[in-house]
Amino acid sequence: MAVDAGAAVPVASVSRSRPVGNEVLVSVRGLKKHFPVTKGMFRRKVGAVRAVDGVSFDIRRGETLGLVGESGSGKSTIGRTMLQLEKATEGSVVFDGIELVGLAAGALRRTRPRMQMVFQDPHASLNPRMTVSSIVGEPLLEHGKSSSRERQERVEELLGLVGLDPTHANRYPHEFSGGQRQRIGIARAIALNPDFIVCDEPIAALDVSIQAQVVNLMEHLQDLLGLTYLFISHDLGMVRHIADRVAVMYLGHIMELADVEDLYGDPRHPYTRALQSSAPVPDPVVEATRVKIILEGDIPSPSNPPPGCPFNTRCPDAVDRCHEEIPAWREVTPGHGVACHLAHG
Repeated sequence: MAVDAGAAVPVASVSRSRPVGNEVLVSVRGLKKHFPVTKGMFRRKVGAVRAVDGVSFDIRRGETLGLVGESGSGKSTIGRTMLQLEKATEGSVVFDGIELVGLAAGALRRTRPRMQMVFQDPHASLNPRMTVSSIVGEPLLEHGKSSSRERQERVEELLGLVGLDPTHANRYPHEFSGGQRQRIGIARAIALNPDFIVCDEPIAALDVSIQAQVVNLMEHLQDLLGLTYLFISHDLGMVRHIADRVAVMYLGHIMELADVEDLYGDPRHPYTRALQSSAPVPDPVVEATRVKIILEGDIPSPSNPPPGCPFNTRCPDAVDRCHEEIPAWREVTPGHGVACHLAHG
């Protein structure tokens, strides 16, 4: 399984105790994103890659929702589709009362300053021909914010917020380390004072020694600016540290969603249990004695998913019903949802 437990990251292994209200900022219902598969000279459609295949969840204002799963499960596609960087095939994304799916270009442009993204690779997401000042100030210029002098002052303020020297604003991205580049990307993301940020594996391309620094910076900015995060990652240890709730994704579907302590303390879906069993425990005695769940085979192709439960081809607990019937989403306990025929309350 291409899931990293993140045991070497020097952060606490407990969830945050920061209070979160019940107001829903982002509501996703039945979201699908299918990429067409074409063939021949005339590019005739012969199938579709079901990257996201009908997911529903809410994100409360001020919280961090972690989204975890194996590579290829559709995590990044969800984030990009929510922000309408990819057009949804079907479904609804409501942001603070605004339906984003099908929203006219002008209205979407007016909404974009409130929704931003921190990308996975800071080397690829920053234009190497632009100075840091131009990169961080570009959103301000693009959305007609302030004069040139005011933009420069705002850029210097943003660089200071993310822990960079404002006097380095005229340098180019190649003059900074990977962690510093990601800080530049974060500064760009918060330039327009957004409400919601999709963090698409923001630490995956960084050295382990600086991953915790970047995550701690994001937590600080969240508390300071009142941000709401969708934190996408395959790093189970880091998600446990930063998230308030966690959604587990497999083959375009959400398998389980719960408060972080409920999900890590009492996982109800076999896939969640398998992911957690792959995470190393820092106690050598516990690590030597605990039982690990080994999943056989690879994740099926999203262009040809199996009938029934998406996980049935690898599930160690699967019964005949799992191969025939798609499990309905249900709450086994208040706030703890799961898509599994065998899950109990």
